[in-house]
Amino acid sequence: MPLFNKDPKTAAPETPRLDEHFKHIAFIMDGNGRWAKKRGMPREYGHKVGSATFKKICIYCCDVGFKAVTVYAFSTENWKRPKAEVDAIMGILDSYLEELKRDYGQYHNRFRFIGDLSVLTPALREKITYVETLNQEYDQILNIALNYGGRAEITHAFNTLAAEGKTAVTEEDISNALYTVESGDPDMIVRTGGDLRISNFLLWQAAYAELYFTDKLWPDLTPEDVDEMIRDFYSRKRRYGGL
Repeated sequence: MPLFNKDPKTAAPETPRLDEHFKHIAFIMDGNGRWAKKRGMPREYGHKVGSATFKKICIYCCDVGFKAVTVYAFSTENWKRPKAEVDAIMGILDSYLEELKRDYGQYHNRFRFIGDLSVLTPALREKITYVETLNQEYDQILNIALNYGGRAEITHAFNTLAAEGKTAVTEEDISNALYTVESGDPDMIVRTGGDLRISNFLLWQAAYAELYFTDKLWPDLTPEDVDEMIRDFYSRKRRYGGL
């Protein structure tokens, strides 16, 4: 589904081409459970459908030229959810890793899993380590945040710097010690599902990110919605505290 080669009779206004001002988009993928509940299905089913949406949206973002995509897949707080739901999410993760091992050629990006992965099972960690070796020839990056929290990330960065012997740090030091150092800060953070908060996601990196909220639940998100996000981004003026 191309971004720029649409039927002119039915197409929405052309989406501006991505440039150096819009390189990194991040998603808080909210609403899987509610999507399933509206259909009388268990929350686990919503996560399964949401996983398919995740693959579709990430591939599309790569195809239209984003240099980095970051998705909030599982937070440090999500362990509080019912065990059956957590187990289902981990099962979806395992299936996705197996799919990447088999079908990584469908993607034109490198894979990075960010967060505290030490709590995952050895089998999952082994698969993640292998998947991160794939597609190294590509510049585009897909960051998948697992057992991730913005405060935990900043704490990890400070502890890393302290272990290196630093007694005073700069903003650049902190940025370089974050999980997203390869990707840089997001230009836009998108949250689906209607809530107007960023829920401990990319707290340091979000300092000047444009925020985009939509009532659409994550499983309903489409490439056309991404087109609209791009148009919206280019309609804004980023001042970074200036005029």
